[in-house]
Amino acid sequence: MSVPLKRTMLAVATAGCLVSAGSMASSHREAPAITERPKVDATDFYMFRSYEAGRDGFVTLIANYLPLQDPYGGPNYFDLDSDALYEIHVDNDGDAVEDITFQFRFADVQQDLTVPVNGVDVAVPLKNIGGIGPGADDTAALNVRQQYTLKIVRGDRRTGMDQTVTNLTAGGSTFDKPVDNIGEKSIPDYPTYAGAHVFDAGIPGCADGRVFVGQRKEGFAVNLGEIFDLVNTNPLGSPMAEASDTADKNVTSLALEVPISCLTSESDPVIGAWTSASLRQARVLNPAPSGAKGDAVHGGAWTQVSRLGMPLVNEVVIGLKDKDQFNASEPKDDGQFATYVTNPTLPELLEILFGDAGAVAPNLFPRTDLVATFLTGIDGINQPASVQASEMLRLDTSTAVTASGGQSELGALGGDTAGFPNGRRPGDDVVDIALRVVMGALIPAPESGDDPAPNRDLAFTDGAYVDETDFDITFPYLTTPLPGSPNGTP
Repeated sequence: MSVPLKRTMLAVATAGCLVSAGSMASSHREAPAITERPKVDATDFYMFRSYEAGRDGFVTLIANYLPLQDPYGGPNYFDLDSDALYEIHVDNDGDAVEDITFQFRFADVQQDLTVPVNGVDVAVPLKNIGGIGPGADDTAALNVRQQYTLKIVRGDRRTGMDQTVTNLTAGGSTFDKPVDNIGEKSIPDYPTYAGAHVFDAGIPGCADGRVFVGQRKEGFAVNLGEIFDLVNTNPLGSPMAEASDTADKNVTSLALEVPISCLTSESDPVIGAWTSASLRQARVLNPAPSGAKGDAVHGGAWTQVSRLGMPLVNEVVIGLKDKDQFNASEPKDDGQFATYVTNPTLPELLEILFGDAGAVAPNLFPRTDLVATFLTGIDGINQPASVQASEMLRLDTSTAVTASGGQSELGALGGDTAGFPNGRRPGDDVVDIALRVVMGALIPAPESGDDPAPNRDLAFTDGAYVDETDFDITFPYLTTPLPGSPNGTP
């Protein structure tokens, strides 16, 4: 790979992430307001050509929500918000406006299970009162579970034409979400049980796809405690051998596999995508919550409260005062945040924190090397034929799939152009790719005079390693969640 192309690819990755050394927490609790609403907090977004054998004609889209789930978090565990609208948006003409939106709505199904006590049937306090699975239809012992509906909207997310996606596996227009991994006594074979919730989906106007929504093991490696203790780790060291702070956490995934032909326009194979969650504008608390009435009444227009495309942007790029605004914004309005890209603070913070170790921030402003790649994609890699500058994850769907076993965790930087920044696969180490660019890997060495980027060739690392072997090779790729109970067969 030529040096210019190598640096260009590095820049794309960094522009997408723009992270500092160690600041690798993806999008967990990244803005003040979203900390109050964890059920609608988007944590990671993935988009890639499916690399499951025989499925390379599809794109997999995965939106993760509800961060930092402790597996033992009973008795309620981690249902999604039945009053929220979860969406995945696709722009296939480069104008920074969604052309296709997939909308997920969740509903609680309650059975009000009881047990007889002294001749009286009394409601139980637990999620389940017996074994569950392995079939998706084994719900008799579940006190409460969730179902969801899925729609495809073409055009504007609120005013476009919407059509219902059908469940080709079970019939009808609803899909079941598996209960979280309570433990092996409750769910003896969780992988089989969860696998029974991968459904064939009839997408109007498209060939058939697949969908899965459910708990998965957190796949993003990060040492949160060290990061937010003024990056209390060594960005110029080697990847850590010990587990990251998120190694014992789960997350909830909304995973879709959609035919490429359903997502692209006729003239351009490049698509951009992002996920968002919205709540109703008003909420009135119920002073006497009970049964169907619930704890609140919601009304008014849908209001976006979470947004995620490229990883880490709101967490470590956007200034604290604008984080809530970014979560409420749309890509078409991203010009308002341009200063955070042209004059990034993270390299300066790294120099302050690690100057004694040799960290020197690039001294070339404005950072046009980041602006171009961050907002438009890279020509010949993942740039649409016509593009309006905006932040989202972009994928050239015409790039051949790299089969499992041959993927580079460094994506395009490692010579694997099917990986980040050309979309993002679970095993792409977006952090290490990005760090090196933030510190100047894209900026060419001068022929003479002062060097504006003396750290361009240093192997910065976040201290945590990830690659494709940490994930499954079949849809939905993210692995079985950790069980809530440690008792049982490992």
